[in-house]
Formats: sequence, C-alpha cells, structure tokens
Amino acid sequence: MLDFLILGGGSAGCVLAARLTENPKTSVLLVEAGRNISAKDMPANIRTRYPGRAFLDEKNIWPSLMARFGQANKHGSPAEPRRYEQGRILGGGSAVNALVANRGAPGDYDEWSEHGAEGWSWESVLPYFRKLETDHDFADDYHGQDGPVPIRRITQAKMSPFVKLLCSTLNTRGYQSKTDQNGFWEDGIFLGAIAKDDKGHRVPTSSVYLRDEVRARPNLQIMTNHLADRIIFDETRATGAVVRPAGGSGKTQTIQANQTILSCGAIHSPALLMRSGISPTGHPEFDIPVVARLAGVGRNLMEHPSTAVSTYLPPPLRQTDLEEHHDHAILRFSSGLAGTPEGDMHLAMIARSGWHSVGQRIGTLFIWLNKPYSRGKLSLASPSADDEPIVDFNLLSDERDLERLKQAFLLGAEILTDPLLDGHCGPAFPTSYSPRAIKVAGPGLFNQVQRGLLAAMLDYAGPTRSWMIHSVITLGLEIRNLVKDDTALTEFIQASVGGVWHASGTCRMGARDNPDAVTDGAGRVYKVEGLRVCDASLMPTIPRANTNTPTIMMAERIADLIKETM
Repeated sequence: MLDFLILGGGSAGCVLAARLTENPKTSVLLVEAGRNISAKDMPANIRTRYPGRAFLDEKNIWPSLMARFGQANKHGSPAEPRRYEQGRILGGGSAVNALVANRGAPGDYDEWSEHGAEGWSWESVLPYFRKLETDHDFADDYHGQDGPVPIRRITQAKMSPFVKLLCSTLNTRGYQSKTDQNGFWEDGIFLGAIAKDDKGHRVPTSSVYLRDEVRARPNLQIMTNHLADRIIFDETRATGAVVRPAGGSGKTQTIQANQTILSCGAIHSPALLMRSGISPTGHPEFDIPVVARLAGVGRNLMEHPSTAVSTYLPPPLRQTDLEEHHDHAILRFSSGLAGTPEGDMHLAMIARSGWHSVGQRIGTLFIWLNKPYSRGKLSLASPSADDEPIVDFNLLSDERDLERLKQAFLLGAEILTDPLLDGHCGPAFPTSYSPRAIKVAGPGLFNQVQRGLLAAMLDYAGPTRSWMIHSVITLGLEIRNLVKDDTALTEFIQASVGGVWHASGTCRMGARDNPDAVTDGAGRVYKVEGLRVCDASLMPTIPRANTNTPTIMMAERIADLIKETM
C-alpha cells in the first residue's frame, strides 16, 4: 500500500510529490488528468515567457469547463456561462498562467489566521515564500536565494515604450515608483515579478520541482492522463481512490493509500469530494452515499473581478520582442472605500494584449479588485467525473465590489485619455475577455486571416480608426458614453466582468467549530480520516495577489506539516 496518493499534479501537487519523496522510505503516487511535461520536452507554446497560447490550446486545459461570472441582467436573465481556463497538464496552472509571482499583503495571511486557519499568519508563511524562490533582483529578509522558482523583473531596456509612457503619466498624477512588489507592502508602481529561468523560459512546478533527479526516485510514481473518479472509504476513513484513463476508455484502477491528498484545484477538488460523498447536502438526486456532510464544500468560491480599458498603439510604442512577457509594470493602489484595506486595487500595464498581430497593436490597462467581497459556489451537474461542475462566481454581488470596479474603470479611462498621451496613442476603448475575443485568438487559417485584416485596418485606418474600433471591436460601445452615463457604465461592468483565473476558497481552512470550514490548518478534511486537501481551495480569503505563488507556498508548508507526523 502507498503512503501517499496525490490526486492532481498542478502547482501544489508537484510540490508535494517532490517534498514528500525526499524521505526515501515514503512511497508516493502522483496522478494527473492531463499530459506529462518536463523541462526537456516542454512545448514551445508553454515554454515561452509570453503567455497566452498555452491556455488557448485545449490539450492544456479542461476544454468543457464553463463558469458564470456576473449577475442577471436588467431583464432578469442569468449571466451566460463562459469558458474558464484551468490547467489540465502536469504543472497545472503554473504551466499555462501568466508567470506572475507576487505574494499578497501580510494582512492577507494574518486574516487567514483570524479566520481560524491556525498557523497561517504572515510570520508563519514568510519563511515558505522565501523557501520556494530564488530572487535574482533582491536579497534581504523578504526574499529567498536558493529555492526552486527563479524570480526576475523586466529591465528598463526591455520595457515597452508604451508602459514607460504610462509610468511617467502615473508619476505626474502622484503615484510613486517603488522598487519591490514582494517587499514592504505599500501602494505604488512596481515592475512585475515574473517566474522565469535565465533563458526567459517558463518554470512550471513540473520542471523546477519534478526535476529529472526527482522523477528518478524509486519511491515516486507519476501517472498522467488519468482522471480521479472518486475517493474510496472504509466507513469514514479514506483508503485511496478510483482512477481511470482520461478520455473514457481504458481500465479503471482502485489505488489504495494510507493518506490521500486532493490537489485538483479550487474547481475540481470540491467536485471530487462531492462525488465521493462529502458535501453540504449529500446530493440525494444522484444517489451518492453520504460519507460526511460538510456545509463548506464548494462554497466560498472567490475570484478577482476584472475589467479593462485599451488603446491603439502605433509602431513606436509597440513591444518589439515578441517573446517578451506582456505584463511589464503594475499599479497597486487603494480605493479608499470605507472598510477596505490598503492596496485593494490592482492595475496591470499590458504592453501587448494578445499573442497575435492584433494584440501587438493594442495596449491595455487590465484592472482587478485585489480584495473582493463577493462569494460564489459550485455544485455537481452529475455524479460523473466526465461532467464539469456548475460554477457560479457570483461576481459583483457585493455592492462594494461593483462600485470599486466602476471607479477603477473610470481611472483607467482617465489615464488613457490623459493629455500626456495625446499624439502618442489612441483612441481609448473598453475591452473584455469575451467569447468573441477568445474565438478570434484561436488557431486556424480563418482566424489568422481575420486577425491579419484587422491588424492592417488598425494601422491604415487613420482618421477613421475610432469608427472602425467602435464598429468592429467594441460593437458600438464608446468610452466617452460610459464615462458620462453611470447607468451605462454599470450595465457594461456587470455584463463584461471577468475573472483572472484565480479560483480559490472552496475547501477553506478554519476552526473545527466553524460550520463553513472544510479542513483544519494542515489541510485535513473534517469528519473523515486519511484525507487532505492542498491547493488554492484551502484559502479562507483570497490574497491581494496572483494565486499561483501563494499556492506553491501552501504546498511547501503542508508538506512540512505532513513530515512532522511521519
């Protein structure tokens, strides 16, 4: 019998597999639904430090996963589900994400501790942030120097002219340039911290934690292209899981283990718990035997709500190195809304808004709420692992979120229409990551021709460029109308709001007497034995940051907590 069965080889699962097998007496099997990748055979669309193509390739994601983001419209019709890209590949989100490596505020983790997640204060987690990284730009008490994940920032020489112009414009508006996004927590303009190696390549956990020498350990097995169907129990003790080849054909296997760890992410970990009889209701409609009722499973679903404002970039302002990362600088700022913390807003300065020719011609201010208050949930659509769960983020259901995102959009519009930008770029227009944008960005000759024509039209439209953007890109939406009309702005934000691929919170940590808590501070699932969760679903509240680095940090710490019990 195995010591540990890890279900899910994403950002957290690869870390756990590497750390737990450091003890040669411990046997580990890592199961991943997607394909295997390593440092040697990483596909070019994943390896590149310019992200975008990786999650457009359906081989790398859960292609049928959909989610509702916003609220019902003014007519009462519910928001239409949209594709929600989550990694289905060894390395998970770290293999398809934007490579951004920020941590969040110290107060985020103190808040976790206050919510009953014992041992997760800032003082407790900082050593693990340092443990996971080698920071090539800073060496102080905030940063690590010998961890698996290399972190770098773009140099001034490589920064696009557009982003340099934006930073200068923000400086004149009173926003100060700061040195370190992952240092002392404060508002300001920062160069983005990016996880990349010395060649500028992506560093998913499947390559920097599961190095060749780690994969060669006799106590580690890696099983890819296999789907976790359900966890098996002996009464209330987890004894392993049923897995089968992804794709629906092949032999089902029952794998037994002393401990089973779910690292399937904030969407699929709670879905697997539900299919296995651990849920708020027991799902009587699907005749799933009840193992334990836990009210928090699938609840507390969080995301960072987002919106965007874009502008046409003439050739002198464009990013010329097409392999360079697009997110050159960020503005962290505070809304000032009563009851909100410092740094509750995030604005990314995007030098190239898509991997393709049209994206090269568009610069974007991509804005999200660092500290949202809205909560969603997910539930099972069926008892089958082949059917994706029903995901409803319920974004902007809290009025504070709607109001702040509207104000952030107005700030973005104000920046891109600042007199300092006159004659350099323009016009400014509202944008969103819509199904239409996704379709046009996809592979295929027809899309390629469309993009080429649109790119040429943008370059040569001259005085009719505003009309063309209005007619072809925004389909009638004009930024001047949204700025002047609060009702129109509200409807636009509610209809177009998206996430940032930061799903979290659905198996939240907390005290045993908290009815919404699913696990304790070590990821152990309440009311059963032999079962843990370790991924972004554990987060009681979402940090003021991209969630990948915090997820790796959590896996590092939980690995140590497990070792203490071995």
